[in-house]
Amino acid sequence: MKKIAILIETRQGKIKSSLYGVITAARNPEHELFALAFGADADRYADPLKSYGIHHLVTIAAPSAHIFANPDNRARAIIQAMDHFDIHTLLGLTSLAGKDLLPRIAARLDAPLVMDCLSVNLAEATVEKPQFSGKTIATIRITGDNRIFGIRPNMITPRPMPADTTIIPFEYTGTTDDRLKVIEETKGKAGAVDLAEAEIIISGGRGMKNGDNFQVLRECARLMGAAVGASRVAVDNGWVPHAMQVGQTGTTVCPKLYIACGISGSIQHFAGMKTAGTIVCINTDPDAAMMQQCDYGITGDLFDIVPELSRQLTKKHQ
Repeated sequence: MKKIAILIETRQGKIKSSLYGVITAARNPEHELFALAFGADADRYADPLKSYGIHHLVTIAAPSAHIFANPDNRARAIIQAMDHFDIHTLLGLTSLAGKDLLPRIAARLDAPLVMDCLSVNLAEATVEKPQFSGKTIATIRITGDNRIFGIRPNMITPRPMPADTTIIPFEYTGTTDDRLKVIEETKGKAGAVDLAEAEIIISGGRGMKNGDNFQVLRECARLMGAAVGASRVAVDNGWVPHAMQVGQTGTTVCPKLYIACGISGSIQHFAGMKTAGTIVCINTDPDAAMMQQCDYGITGDLFDIVPELSRQLTKKHQ
């Protein structure tokens, strides 16, 4: 059987939900799936991984926990684990962590790397990914002994398929790079939910008028468990940080639901969220470009509609 590894990422002690789609994409009767997770206590992830067909959970530990604060050391550990288990294909998320770690692994292995994949066919070693701001979809065939793929979060629908999962502790014994030391980690102010991996996003544009008004979206997002995004106009005006920008020059997202509030819908913005499952547009201009691209358009004032949505959600939670 061909061995396939999935790089596990977690948030607040739980596996990121978008990873289950990656596991689904890797499944095949001829594949033996390995989940690679950092931490001696990573065995607690066995039960949720079991539900999606992981055969082996490899818990990667080191003599000192601070070693893995350095991403180069994390890359070395993944490579050592792949070599130990004779694994030549690695899948992960095109997340902030994935964008940092997967290229390091590919560079050390001198392996082909494709990020932001919309789909992957491991049997034929092909992937599909957007090109030219999403105007075309390229099919790329990969060659080489080792292959690394980053999958766009939320792009592949997870499908449970239970399997027996064994837990395999793995101690990293390789060299470490101490030139980089992490002194402190602080979270940004963009929001509690990562924009690229959010299942629901509510975004504001020129129609928000100022940065203070984004609190209307933040309150609604809190009730929905959503992330708050923005158009380039809102970022350029200094209303919100660049980390919140959705679009060609910001973050490419693929949520199940995208709510655009006061966003006209430039080509650059649409390129960053066009793969959303359902697009809702709230705008006073019925002829706005986003109104022509959305699944549901609401002609009206966002400062009336969004607070009313928040009130209804509050009632539901009571």
